[in-house]
Amino acid sequence: MIVFDLKCRLGHQFEAWFRSSDDYSDQQKKNEIECPVCGVNEVTKAISAPNISAKSNRRPSSGGVGDVSVDELFEGGQNLSLGPLPHSLRSELDRVLEKVRDHVESNCEYVGSEFPEEARKIHYGESEERGIYGKASVEESEELLDEGIEIVTLPTVRRRGPRDA
Repeated sequence: MIVFDLKCRLGHQFEAWFRSSDDYSDQQKKNEIECPVCGVNEVTKAISAPNISAKSNRRPSSGGVGDVSVDELFEGGQNLSLGPLPHSLRSELDRVLEKVRDHVESNCEYVGSEFPEEARKIHYGESEERGIYGKASVEESEELLDEGIEIVTLPTVRRRGPRDA
């Protein structure tokens, strides 16, 4: 069995269980999946945040994201096109995203281009469970999601220089 986070065209999010990724695809193509909130059957997968756990021998970082979990930061898992933002808002967003990236880099292991393979090993119990980050193509990311492996794209953050601080 596999569980996917789904959303309908009206934006309602919900979970659904399937026998396999192919079972989901078949039901989705036939419009057999229905939103439990509104009954709409135009449903797609929602982006899911990973369960990133800090290593047990590390203290929570002070001054970081605070008591907000990564799941809460990416709750809703929807794409966002910001368009032009006021400078003050863009600066604040950059600061928050930089804190998220710093938290991941401080608490997770960088595995580079081995990310898809290592994520699978962890998911299937072949490797120690831990937070990881690295690189994956769009196709590799979609394959991981199809397998029920929860991942999230870590935003690229413009690092602040002295004049941005």
